[in-house]
Amino acid sequence: MRFVRYADDSVIYVRSKRAAERVMQSVSHYITGKLRLKVNLDKSAVSHPWWRPYLGFSFTSRRDNPRIRIHSTSIKRMKARVRQLTSRSGGRSLEQVIDQLNQYLKGWWNYFGKADVAAGFKSINYWIIRRLRSIVWKQWKNYRTRVRELKKRGIPHLKAILNGCSRKGPWRMSKVKWVAYALPRAHFISLGLFLPGPPSV
Repeated sequence: MRFVRYADDSVIYVRSKRAAERVMQSVSHYITGKLRLKVNLDKSAVSHPWWRPYLGFSFTSRRDNPRIRIHSTSIKRMKARVRQLTSRSGGRSLEQVIDQLNQYLKGWWNYFGKADVAAGFKSINYWIIRRLRSIVWKQWKNYRTRVRELKKRGIPHLKAILNGCSRKGPWRMSKVKWVAYALPRAHFISLGLFLPGPPSV
């Protein structure tokens, strides 16, 4: 009978760099010699805990009160996935986009919401809203529809014409004040959008 053994990632915290180098050497020797497993040297390193991600998390750099935070690589991966889900191509309705987005964001936050520090989510959520606004702006297609929809949402006649006839692309228009007034965060929340982060963001 044959057995295949696997070892997942592990992190060992010690007080000094010298101790870390000594522990890494002895642990690597034990893993390769005693357990007969392979150590991935490309992923193994002696480093500060706030620099190295572990299962998507890391620590803040405060030595007196370190806290668990979401590592920047996890944020980058999340934003890359959101870009895919909020692509302006594909012919999906806004409701379909929000439904697919919610499935991902709820699962992502269910895991990463355990972090002590959730800084930066105001800007992330603002960015998500802009992604959705740009989808709506593209779906409105021509200037007549855009002017009509802006006026329907309370934008003054002249402002609706000036913005509805703009040649700026959907992403740039998603930041324009009058478009933001017409398609506020509350509009997307009313359609069921879930935004990650603490309730206050």
